Amino acid sequence: MPNAPVSNPPTTAAKVPAAGKTDAVDSDAVKKGDDVIPTPAKVSPLVLVLGALSAFLFIIVVVFWLKVNAQNTAILENKNRVDQFGAATAQMQAQLEEAKTDLVKLQAQLDDAKARSERLNSLLDKTKAGAAELQTQLDKTRAISNGFQSQAENANVVSIRHEGEVVVAKAQVTVMQTQLDEAKTDTARLQTQLDESRTNSAALEEKLRNAEKTIAQLPPTRP
Repeated sequence: MPNAPVSNPPTTAAKVPAAGKTDAVDSDAVKKGDDVIPTPAKVSPLVLVLGALSAFLFIIVVVFWLKVNAQNTAILENKNRVDQFGAATAQMQAQLEEAKTDLVKLQAQLDDAKARSERLNSLLDKTKAGAAELQTQLDKTRAISNGFQSQAENANVVSIRHEGEVVVAKAQVTVMQTQLDEAKTDTARLQTQLDESRTNSAALEEKLRNAEKTIAQLPPTRP
């Protein structure tokens, strides 16, 4: 294989200012007091890559931080929800226990109410039986009362018939009461006289006894 001619690589011709000219320009610029126009410095590709990588890492860090913050917020919210759920669960448990206690009380009250209802039903049955018996007695009493009513009407007729006799009898009773009062008065007067007679008789008897004693004490008479 024949040897190929080797081409020289293209060289970029960079115009490098001569040192003498640059120094001359700088000295002239300093002397004139004009502003020096800075020449742009060349940036290395490595610096650009590192800068881009740094920016990318910063973005990743920011995104990761935002995600972590969001996760922390979600965790806190979930924890608050769990705490709230736990509190609600405890409250519901307490309410359940209270409801159970109330249920036991209500069951006891229900049993008591059933027992009282049974007693009341028994009393009601007895009362109904007593009412039926009383109704029977009432019917009998009404029948007897109707008989008494008939008898009372007859007695009323008889009473009207004997009313005149009653008036006469009342007049006779009044007269007899007057006579009785007079008799009582006479009896009291006679009782007073009897008491006086008894007193006088007792006095006479005492005098008689004294006289007999006197006579007995006298000496006997000679014949």
